[in-house]
Amino acid sequence: MEHCLEVRQIEKIYGNRGSVTKALAGISFKVDRGEFVGIMGPSGSGKTTLLNCLSTIDTVTSGSITIAGQDITRMRSGQLAKFRREQLGFIFQDFNLLDTLTAYENIALPLTIRKTPVKKMEQRVQRLARQLDIEDVLKKYPYQMSGGQQQRVACARAMVCQPSLVLADEPTGALDSRASRMLLDSFEVLNRTMEATILMVTHDAFTASFAHRILFIKDGRIFNELIRGEDDRRTFFNRIIEVVTLLGGDTNNVL
Repeated sequence: MEHCLEVRQIEKIYGNRGSVTKALAGISFKVDRGEFVGIMGPSGSGKTTLLNCLSTIDTVTSGSITIAGQDITRMRSGQLAKFRREQLGFIFQDFNLLDTLTAYENIALPLTIRKTPVKKMEQRVQRLARQLDIEDVLKKYPYQMSGGQQQRVACARAMVCQPSLVLADEPTGALDSRASRMLLDSFEVLNRTMEATILMVTHDAFTASFAHRILFIKDGRIFNELIRGEDDRRTFFNRIIEVVTLLGGDTNNVL
């Protein structure tokens, strides 16, 4: 299986000699192309720092990160900007849609920046809209949409350039249970039909149960790993809760 992401012994250290904080302490893992992986861990575990390093927002102190065969830890700022634009898709908790653009225009924006031909742009947007069940909101502005619809539009925007890796940061954090379920069902559809490689940070065990594999982080290190395998989602959810309990987390905060 082809690796989309390879993380090798990365460390992230903040501060100086007088006060040093090691946010990441030698983390290594791989994500295959077309895999859906969740990242979980208690507050302060390093999962947000990890996501920032993977997304090129932050740099590692040591180690390497290879995405789609390219070592991003060796790239300069200009190269990183181009790589981020062409190879990464982002889904945020707060949607980050542009209020002055319609859903269609928000989704098409990355293609517009890349000067994609109009016909090809329309085909991609319409295809994603069908898959995510947002065809009826394409002409609406964000304020005219529900939170769930806005997040699915954001999901389509992240996927429209067919990125090598989609990074999702607490994607269901601002949604109610019904909207969360619809979004996660959409992730499964994109993962299955487009072979989208998704890496999702979440504190929520229900959300994590949709992934193929979960990496648990504690004190800047990989604490445990769960592979869903042939388990149904309910069984996988219960296994996740068991690990969260071992981590010392309050299960009331992950449900």
